[in-house]
Amino acid sequence: MGLHAPRLVACAVVCFIFPAQFSVAQQNLQRPLIVEPLDERRVTALRGDTHPLARPEFDRGAAPANLPMQRMLLVLKRSAEQEAALRKLLDDQQDKNSPQYHTWLSPEEFGRQFGASDQDIQIVTGWLQSHGFQVAHVSTGRTVVEFSGTAAQVQEAFHTPIHKFSVNGEEHWANATDPQIPVALAPVVAGVNTLHNFYKKPMHKLGRKISLPTPGSPQINFTDGGHALVPGDYAVIYNINPLYAQGIRGAGVSVGVVGRSQIDVNDVTDFQSAFNVPGSFPIITVNGPDPGFFSLGEQVEATLDVTWAGAIAPNATIDFVVSASTNTTDGVDLSELYIIDNNLTDVMTESFGACEAAFTQSQATAIAQLAEQAAAEGITYMVSSGDTGSAGCDNLGETRAKGPLSVNMLASSPFNVAVGGTMFNEHGQDATYWSSTTMTLTCIRQGPTYRRRCGMRLVRLPAHSSPRPWQQPVAE
Repeated sequence: MGLHAPRLVACAVVCFIFPAQFSVAQQNLQRPLIVEPLDERRVTALRGDTHPLARPEFDRGAAPANLPMQRMLLVLKRSAEQEAALRKLLDDQQDKNSPQYHTWLSPEEFGRQFGASDQDIQIVTGWLQSHGFQVAHVSTGRTVVEFSGTAAQVQEAFHTPIHKFSVNGEEHWANATDPQIPVALAPVVAGVNTLHNFYKKPMHKLGRKISLPTPGSPQINFTDGGHALVPGDYAVIYNINPLYAQGIRGAGVSVGVVGRSQIDVNDVTDFQSAFNVPGSFPIITVNGPDPGFFSLGEQVEATLDVTWAGAIAPNATIDFVVSASTNTTDGVDLSELYIIDNNLTDVMTESFGACEAAFTQSQATAIAQLAEQAAAEGITYMVSSGDTGSAGCDNLGETRAKGPLSVNMLASSPFNVAVGGTMFNEHGQDATYWSSTTMTLTCIRQGPTYRRRCGMRLVRLPAHSSPRPWQQPVAE
């Protein structure tokens, strides 16, 4: 989008609409960083670019030479001058006294100011093609080159073999050693985002499964003392209702949901019907091959994010962007890049991650650069911090770290809004906060398939021949 719609900032509880602003004064900060002839005999290692679980004890041998390595993302560096100017711009965009306040950039403007030069891009893409790789495209922000090839081509160009690793019963492909690149490319090439398929994890925790409800039974209070929330409860607890009363419901704003598995749109409409959420039908954007449905956990994550984005901002446009993962690249990364590099939506939200210790150096650079680009374009980037806080390297649900102290890597950037880990502690006084009977506030809706009352409520969900994914787990 060249001209920007108003931006929505949604920090899990409140939506603010900011006025649109337009182009910022251009600066010519591009200059070639590759200054010496490309000599394949002089190489340098990309330190820290081997996944920490690609260890000898998990190694199961070399990958087939023809193993497809699709949609790899070569990460390009910015010069020190460009990075300093970008940080200054990002500060000015948030300074009400600056003429650059809320003057968001388009991806094209971002690329011209803070991306790699034409000369450097030509040299880098030419080098990739000389090793047989297919170059798909250079990102509009000029920070990433997408290319594809085989394991043999990766080994020949980057001097690292691709091996199979078996960890906790799961098999993965990964580079066995740190990649190497020609010394001449080092000033502009940070590395490959990933040469492995140790993917990020959905950041929800599956609790109990909810069976189809008994007519008339409360669905927010469980027999073991647990509770669940529905959209109306959320609006009460986080005081969103005053905004709704002012007519602030996300109209004119778009929210991009990051995904790597398809959703069943019937789940979305059932959610909206069950809880009387007047949300619009989500737009589904498939970036590349359609991944389809490949696990309940992945589908649950996607469905949770789509339904709750629409529940909190019912008048917003929800654009679910889904990208298939490959042997070398997480679909989450591809969906993020698509949203940001096309300036697709005003808000981007995702609920994936892993602890900082699980990322390579090139991944860390790619994450930081993409978050900066989103901020410069005025995209509000929301990410789940996870429910484990500083115990990010432990299993979800842990409250005390057993591994290294580390948060979700995606939540560590200062250029996104990290939200999560919400936990209610009633100190044994549940009755103070959770009603055992229906509380009627402003509306009652009767119907043949469900009964709904506003506020803290009892809900009878629609009857189905089988439970929908969103009915089964409770995100705790």
